[in-house]
Amino acid sequence: MLKGNRTNMNTAVEPKWCLVDADGKVLGRLATRVATILQGKHRATYVPHMDTGDFVVVINAEKVVMSGKKLDQKVYRHHTGYIGHLVEKSAREMMEEKPEEIVRLAVKRMLPKTKLGRQMFGKLKVYRGSEHPHAAQKPEVLEI
Repeated sequence: MLKGNRTNMNTAVEPKWCLVDADGKVLGRLATRVATILQGKHRATYVPHMDTGDFVVVINAEKVVMSGKKLDQKVYRHHTGYIGHLVEKSAREMMEEKPEEIVRLAVKRMLPKTKLGRQMFGKLKVYRGSEHPHAAQKPEVLEI
């Protein structure tokens, strides 16, 4: 039998909404900070088996910066499922077509590869411009 006044760890943590402006930020540093917030590691109540993270809205994804020669040398690959259909795109091509996908992939690859990691990833919202439809949630601006 347990003695003492133990708190119940099954209580749900109320998630907050954070707004991050990616304008001029380095992609890797931005992604690590966002992944930390999504996991809830910035809270004192962090436990690895629960989703204690916050929602994160990233705006201005097209203005994110990559250091070094990554724009030309980094390659994003995915397979369509058909034989011989491996699609490769450089980071420069991805920035022109889908800059929000670059931020999503960078953050996703820093999260745990489990059901809980996929649940955390669902709380990330990335937008190309400075407009977003989450004004009703009153996200607090987070300086990175």
